[in-house]
Amino acid sequence: MDVRSKLTVSQTQRLHLSTGLQAALQVLRADAAGLTQYLEEQAAETPALTLQPVLPPAGEWLPRWTGVLPHSGPDELAALAAHGPSLIAHVLAAIPDLVSTPSERDIAMALADALEPSGWLGRPLADIAAELEVSESAVEAVLVRLQRIDPPGLFARNLAECLRLQAQEAEVLDPVLDQMLGRLDLVASGDWAALSRLSGAPEALLHHHFRVIRSFNPKPGASFAAIASPQREPDLIAREGEAGWLVSLNKSSLPALAIDPEAEGAPRAREVMRLIETRNTTLLAVARAILTHQQAALAQGPSALRPLTMQTIADTLGLHKSTISRVVAGTSVDTPHGTWWLRRLFSPDMGADTAAAALRTRLARLIAEEDAAQPLSDAALADALCTEGAALSRRTVAKYRADLRIPPAHRRRKS
Repeated sequence: MDVRSKLTVSQTQRLHLSTGLQAALQVLRADAAGLTQYLEEQAAETPALTLQPVLPPAGEWLPRWTGVLPHSGPDELAALAAHGPSLIAHVLAAIPDLVSTPSERDIAMALADALEPSGWLGRPLADIAAELEVSESAVEAVLVRLQRIDPPGLFARNLAECLRLQAQEAEVLDPVLDQMLGRLDLVASGDWAALSRLSGAPEALLHHHFRVIRSFNPKPGASFAAIASPQREPDLIAREGEAGWLVSLNKSSLPALAIDPEAEGAPRAREVMRLIETRNTTLLAVARAILTHQQAALAQGPSALRPLTMQTIADTLGLHKSTISRVVAGTSVDTPHGTWWLRRLFSPDMGADTAAAALRTRLARLIAEEDAAQPLSDAALADALCTEGAALSRRTVAKYRADLRIPPAHRRRKS
């Protein structure tokens, strides 16, 4: 057999991004937190570039729950609760029926202030008690009341408590299930032998309880406000002015840049400044185009969202669709109805100029207002939504309901 080596010459094409282009793409798709980290890294490497924190002007932006809740009276609570099926509106509507004294109300507001988008409590009770100058037992007594708010699992302090609250509501919490919830590490690893030794229960019973645990919702707050972003400083602020809706950068979410032209690395510092200015200009242009299209939602809430695609915004601004996708990735805007992800404001047309995201919000509202003793089936929900002009099938309603982490009618029924 004759084996010979052979040399061949061929041409190939590869796309190679320069360092400058890579940096531009990184900056373009960064949210406020990512951009701040990038600037800190650049300042550490470039002596000519320094960062200075920016304090927000008085009244420009405050964390929504911290700035509003402690000062809200009954009228304000009712107004906030009327905005739609958001987690905070749902909780605020329930609090007046669960507390009776001003002291209890203050504690309830502080607990609501600490509620995370997942529905869990985000602060230790000891910190809340110290802040209000009350006993920890008084805070815990109010917490127990707030944990009665539907869906079960809200205001849990950890995953085990969240699942235990749901098991109590479903009346399935027995000693074996309680012990399993106390050792979720063994449940997660599937160490059934160890769990069987601890509980004295056969593995078949443990497998049955495991299926029960999996039927629970570990994040009961996630079914509210599908377009809402986690509580954090937004990248943009949308407010209604005399000339219409105004969209601006949240200057307090980013540090200010200062350049020393005499220091080492001044050209690099100016390049970083140029990248940031380009990013901010593009972000503002894209956000203004999106929110101009969604003015009804800004005024009325997510249920008024209109159909919108990234290609529509790209054509409007003369940009590529991929540029729009990068800009809105992880970017949020503070509105009168909460802080929203820009990406969630894009949604397909479901008929009658109605966006799919708006139908999800209306679906959540219908379920929130239904008779708990006779919950609406998916078919009934589809009929109710179709009366508004949208073309929606039962299967689509079931999909939207699953996306919102809402159980089917037979599991929502309460006697």
